[in-house]
Amino acid sequence: MSDITNARRAVQQRQVSRRIGLRSRNAQGAGQRATRLGIFGRGRLGSEIARAAGGRDGIELAWAQGRGGLPGAEVDAVVDASSGEAVHEHARWAIEHGADLVIAATGWEPAALEGLDLSGIGILVAPNLSLAAAFMRRAALALGRFAALDASSELSIVERHHRMKADSPSGTAKLLAAALAEGCPRYAGWAQGSAEPGRLSVASLRAGTCVGYHELRLESGTERLVLSHEALDRGVFAQGALRAVEWIRGRKGLYSFDDLAAEIMDRVFEEGTI
Repeated sequence: MSDITNARRAVQQRQVSRRIGLRSRNAQGAGQRATRLGIFGRGRLGSEIARAAGGRDGIELAWAQGRGGLPGAEVDAVVDASSGEAVHEHARWAIEHGADLVIAATGWEPAALEGLDLSGIGILVAPNLSLAAAFMRRAALALGRFAALDASSELSIVERHHRMKADSPSGTAKLLAAALAEGCPRYAGWAQGSAEPGRLSVASLRAGTCVGYHELRLESGTERLVLSHEALDRGVFAQGALRAVEWIRGRKGLYSFDDLAAEIMDRVFEEGTI
């Protein structure tokens, strides 16, 4: 999603320091009304977010909209937990109604946001809403750099999800592949199935009830390094979605979940903090 990355970086150059955002969030709850939240999507993820919102201080669930039609009730923020083909329509609705937007849907391309004025609201794109998965993205970048030291080594990704997941590979797998390739320039992208020169091999499995599993692999003739992350419950994504809603409030423009996670991960990766 290079277009989104470029737009996000342009916004970052103009934004005030993250400390202002932290102070703004700390001020929430001090006499301020709750954030009215809408949810596009009433599937597994949307339903989990709705349940979590019911027990979250500072958030009031206004509606959860399934397929067909658009809600009329005004909200402060909306989470799109629907399908990729609906992202453009839902983003347009959020812009027209001045509602900040968290896009948690997968299986869509950056072209879905083309032609839309993204400057008036805050939009956060999140292929994966887990902080541990955000940690994995940084680990993937480091693993790619490590692989670049040995021209004989090979990088690959294995991911598996429940049988009902429609897109393949997952949005998270694509995000991790981009990070690996960024760290190891001899890779220009990814490919499913048979290995191709200059492309990371990505293997996908759709079976059973697995919430989400992603594995990074580095292999050479003498050793193998494997890093993995598995989501055991969709509750982790629901809490991440609500965290994203709280974070995007008061911001304008396009961001990624990694921008949110950076406020935590920067401290984790800072030398001398552990």
